Amino acid sequence: MENDPILERRAHEAQEAKSRTLRSVMIILAVVAVALAGVLAYVWMQKSALVKDLEAEKQDLTEQMVALQQDYATLSSDYDSINSQLDTSRAEVAELIDRIKKTDATNRTKMRQYEKELGTLRSIMKGYIVQIDSLNTLNHKLTADAAAARKEAAESKRQNEDLTRQVEDLAGQVKAGSVIKARGLNLQAFNGSDKKTDRSSRTRRLMATLSLVENDLAAKGPVRVFIRVKDPEGIILTNANRESFTYNGETMIASASREVDYEGREVDLSIYLNDIPSYTKGTYTVEAYTEDAFLGSSELYLR
Repeated sequence: MENDPILERRAHEAQEAKSRTLRSVMIILAVVAVALAGVLAYVWMQKSALVKDLEAEKQDLTEQMVALQQDYATLSSDYDSINSQLDTSRAEVAELIDRIKKTDATNRTKMRQYEKELGTLRSIMKGYIVQIDSLNTLNHKLTADAAAARKEAAESKRQNEDLTRQVEDLAGQVKAGSVIKARGLNLQAFNGSDKKTDRSSRTRRLMATLSLVENDLAAKGPVRVFIRVKDPEGIILTNANRESFTYNGETMIASASREVDYEGREVDLSIYLNDIPSYTKGTYTVEAYTEDAFLGSSELYLR
């Protein structure tokens, strides 16, 4: 039996249509594969560029920290308290450099945190420089003043010794009598519920209380009272405010302060120290000042 030509032609046409369809599908798949390869190559290049930029940022941050470490190494003073603080800050810089080196450059959260810590350590170093310069300047001035005073006293001793003594005594009495004084300085700790506590782990803030005593000879008007709180290691506690004041010609760091209106009558006041990250076990010392006088000190033991 012979094949039907019409059926053979239709079968051939169907086969050709199927072949064309397969070729179209293969072409489309090839185009899609090429497009995907291009996208993957672009993403890989972008990622490589980003990683390279992050590595450069990490290297720059490390170099800044090393430079800061060198700056800290050149700082020194003749004062044990400042040297103790410098040692602490140097240890913090070294620890931060080690942490930066161990952290992957792609960890942007950590890198931003390290940048903030770098800024904080720079600010602290500027504070040290101000303290050291102020203390050195004061020492030079006191040395020069002392030499001049000795020379003048030697030249005029026989003529006005009695008169000088009387004037100095009178001036001292007037000055002492006009200085604002305080009593009852006390330091307390509070937990997160604003209740008193003696546990370092529960302490969230400290409060210093004191009373400015009555003094009709003292100047009337606004008076700012500063407190300096030292932790068990003797380090002054400070928060982001980083207050400072001048006492006896010396720039001093303050933990917190408060201004009150003093009219010669007794004034009770409280000064809070907030935003300290944590407290350790031991004895905390608080000192209170105005820019004209040392008001006293007190201690608090946290267990």
